[in-house]
Amino acid sequence: MTPTVVERPADDQSPSDAPPASTPVGHEGARVDVTEARAPHLHGGRALLAVLVPAALTAALAALALALSAPALWAPAALAALATLVLLASLRTVQPGQTRVVQFFGRYTGTVREPGLVMVVPLSTTVNVSVRVRNFETGRLKVNDATGSPVEVAAIVVWQVADTAQSTFAVEDYAEFVEMQSESALRHVVTTHPYDDPSGGGTSLRGSTDVVADELAHEVAARVVVAGVEVVEVRITHLAYAAEIAQAMLQRQQASAIVAAREQIVAGAVGMVELALARLHELDVVELDEERKAAMVSNLLVVLCGDGRATPVVNTGTLYG
Repeated sequence: MTPTVVERPADDQSPSDAPPASTPVGHEGARVDVTEARAPHLHGGRALLAVLVPAALTAALAALALALSAPALWAPAALAALATLVLLASLRTVQPGQTRVVQFFGRYTGTVREPGLVMVVPLSTTVNVSVRVRNFETGRLKVNDATGSPVEVAAIVVWQVADTAQSTFAVEDYAEFVEMQSESALRHVVTTHPYDDPSGGGTSLRGSTDVVADELAHEVAARVVVAGVEVVEVRITHLAYAAEIAQAMLQRQQASAIVAAREQIVAGAVGMVELALARLHELDVVELDEERKAAMVSNLLVVLCGDGRATPVVNTGTLYG
């Protein structure tokens, strides 16, 4: 199979049709359009047999030429020896998780995926392409989130080559291409979400990890599909406010935590005061007018909601003194 260069004139695209990310924009572009195919080859014992037959023929012709003193047999023996060398040079070993992309004088003939000893088309060249699962971690990027706050973020990308032909011919360096596009996708996704969502009604980088990871995986996959790469998983590994606003954001988080704790304390204190008044009235321990009830409620709330330890005041007079 020959890699086909497909011309895409810019004027063929209507303004209403949004081009995909991999389509050239604003100029006439050309890209290599090639898909993986199975290369013709011999595997295992058949490959060895293909080399042993001309080798045995060479040995037999040479032996006959020496035994019969027949110079005419040296020419066929030389041709058989040459064929043996050519076939021997066509042998390749393919390890598990590796492939061989085969080219015959620059023409793509296919890919060998079967591990072991193989024989490809004679006089062809091969390129080793790994299809094992790989991963890398992006650098720590400083990006503004959806609210404009600068954050530091990094992610780990797990990927593997799916189409060896596209990885070899469609891009210059598919590993570098994946790294650069992953960082670009990470920047784009971070700008669409806030770092935190205090209301809890929307998505955020810190609180919606699964949603953000899924969005990141689809974003990266859409950008690297031109290189014949599939994305297994993308996860954020580092997320923090930038140093210049980290202290202010920490104070805001602490204030929010204090307010939430106070709300819970007040709600519990009101319940305890209500229970105390109800029990006093039920057991008829003491009769309190509205003014004394208000004073008792005030004192109980001070004791229950105060940060410090309360200091009791002993009243040695009457209830109203």
